[in-house]
Amino acid sequence: MAPKVLVSDALSETAVQIFRDHGIEVDFRPELGKDKDALIAAIGQYDGLAIRSATKVTEKVLEAATNLKVIGRAGIGVDNVDIHAASKKGVIVMNTPFGNSITTAEHAISMMMAVARQIPEANASTHAGKWEKSRFMGVELTAKTLGLIGCGNIGSIVADRAIGLKMKVLAYDPFLSEERADKLGVHKVELDELLHRADFITLHVPMTEKTANILSRENLAKTRKGVRIVNCARGGLVDEAALAEMLKSGHVAGAAFDVFAEEPAKENVLFNLPNVVCTPHLGASTTEAQENVALQVAEQMADYLLTGAVTNAINMPSITAEEAKVMGPWIALAGHLGSFAGQMTDEPIKAINILHDGLAAGMNIEALNCAAIAGVLKEANPSINMVSAPIVAKERGIAVSTTTQGKSGVFDGYIKLTVVTEKRERSIAGTVFSDGKPRFIQIKGINIDAEIGEHMLYTTNKDVPGIIGALGATMGAHGVNIANFTLGRTGPGENAIAILYLDDPIPQVVVDELKATGLFQQVRPLEFEVG
Repeated sequence: MAPKVLVSDALSETAVQIFRDHGIEVDFRPELGKDKDALIAAIGQYDGLAIRSATKVTEKVLEAATNLKVIGRAGIGVDNVDIHAASKKGVIVMNTPFGNSITTAEHAISMMMAVARQIPEANASTHAGKWEKSRFMGVELTAKTLGLIGCGNIGSIVADRAIGLKMKVLAYDPFLSEERADKLGVHKVELDELLHRADFITLHVPMTEKTANILSRENLAKTRKGVRIVNCARGGLVDEAALAEMLKSGHVAGAAFDVFAEEPAKENVLFNLPNVVCTPHLGASTTEAQENVALQVAEQMADYLLTGAVTNAINMPSITAEEAKVMGPWIALAGHLGSFAGQMTDEPIKAINILHDGLAAGMNIEALNCAAIAGVLKEANPSINMVSAPIVAKERGIAVSTTTQGKSGVFDGYIKLTVVTEKRERSIAGTVFSDGKPRFIQIKGINIDAEIGEHMLYTTNKDVPGIIGALGATMGAHGVNIANFTLGRTGPGENAIAILYLDDPIPQVVVDELKATGLFQQVRPLEFEVG
């Protein structure tokens, strides 16, 4: 059955057609973005939801989204999506962080030029029939110092354009390496130095707990007299009331804002102040950008729904289509390892430790970890998936650690998963053979070669005669057919394990009878999703 996508905002017809071209059923209903109740009533039948900024994806909407697998936001901002609720629900949230980068960067440069030369006020004055040439004295950008708060994708484009205007560029960004700064031609500095030296300051950071109010009253006071401030990033990064006071006092010579703490901004302390340029969140508002992000989000969603490729996800490691093909068996293996450990564990889990060896260590570790954690936790909650698993593990206080190492054994690579409880540690390792099928290769330190079957019975015992006979006789007495079996042991008379592959789920009465023989330390039915 073809996936079904709802478009609840005004995406272009070309973007809608992309879904159709991929064989995905799509309903274009932009009116739902402004009608929460209607959206809740409709969302249950869809696998994907494509939105812009009008649709608010709240926890209530997500509760009604019983089939939803992916939300695609055409644009960079996901303020209108409850990311935490989506993650707990197991819904991937994607955005398009690069589709409007150039447009937003160009708007920041335009705003900087406008405030440098007081263009909006001069325009209004001239239209009013005045000729106030001496009133609008501007400043040049050449040789001025621009301070970038944030030098990621958009900030780096602004830096490039500013250098082309012969400006000196300082950048404050904790994630900016010295090598990257040198390549961009910017000077990496701490925030205080930027505030003291910059003639213009422009912000290019997301709104987070760390960046909220980054230009606070205290930090604004550290700026040099005559500074001009540009914000085309997110409202709430600047203390607007403090900025208004400093504009009135003359400490700040001008400001250009495209975003505000409260939007839509029908009124604001910055409005109608001298040399303040304001636009209604136009950073991404060009024909090219709107089309680009719409096409990009449609392609990303279609790729995920059809191939499992994850691109630009907010709450899930990205997996390219190529990785999805190569890693598919390894992701399945990680899930099976987790499922085995989860089905074998009855006590509260304290920690999950995951070792990636050889070939596995060079893959997308985050994705493999998500699959393994999901496998462990699904035993307690079948609705958990790769998206929700890390959040659920964190909420339960489960510590997750990862180790990588070079090839250390006969296999090109393997994954070893260890679950830690108050009473014990339980480890299982697996690999993917050349036939593309995952295998268990070690359980409880015992080497083994075990395929993964839908219905399996796992037993542990001392290696003594009569074990196989007891298993076969008990199964036969209850009409349970053994399709295959695998054995392993540490040595004659020592610890041993047996794995039986069954055609059907094993009745509890069989498990009880096997336990009653006293031959087995453990008798555990296991179920796996295979195929």
